[in-house]
Amino acid sequence: MSSIPEIRKNAEHKMQQSIEALKANLSKLRTGRANPQLLDTVHVEYYGSMLPLSQVANLSLLDARTIGVAPWEKGMGAKIEKAIRESDLGLNPASQGDLIRVPMPPMTEERRKELTKVARGEGENTKVAVRNLRRDANEHVKRLLKDKLVSEDDERRAQDDIQKLTDRMIAEVDKIVSSKEQDIMAV
Repeated sequence: MSSIPEIRKNAEHKMQQSIEALKANLSKLRTGRANPQLLDTVHVEYYGSMLPLSQVANLSLLDARTIGVAPWEKGMGAKIEKAIRESDLGLNPASQGDLIRVPMPPMTEERRKELTKVARGEGENTKVAVRNLRRDANEHVKRLLKDKLVSEDDERRAQDDIQKLTDRMIAEVDKIVSSKEQDIMAV
C-alpha cells in the first residue's frame, strides 16, 4: 500500500467485513422467534450430495414461532425432517402433507443466559479482529514513515485517525451485541 488514505480505506473495509460477519453469526443464534436463517446450517442428502436446506426447499415464516419448509420434490420430506431433527438446533419438525412445520420451542431462562454469553463471545472475537486490523494498519503507516514516504506528523495523524475508526467500529460491535442480548432475553 502506497498511501495513508489507502491504508485507512482498506482497514475500514476489512473492519466493516468483520462487523458483517458478526451480524451473520448472531442471526444464527436462536431467539424465541422463528427465523428461516436458523436453518442455514442444515444440510440434506440429495442424490448423493449434501446440499443446504435452502437449495432443496422453500423456507418461510408461518407465524412468529413457526418456520415452514416446502420441499421442491415429493420424496424429500422425510430426509428434510430427519436432517432438521439431527441438527444441533434442538428443533422438532412435523409434517403436514407437503409442508413441514418447524415450531420454535420456548427457551428456558438458563438457555437464554447461555445464548447471551455466546453472543458476547462473538462480539469479543469481532473486537479482537478489529484491533488486529488496527495493528496491521498502524504497521503499514510505520513502514511508510521508515521508508521516508510520510512525515512523523502525518504518521501520528494517521494513527489517531485509525484509532478513532477502531473506537467507532468497537462501539458498533457493542451496540449490535447489546441489541442481540435484548432480543434473546425478551420472552
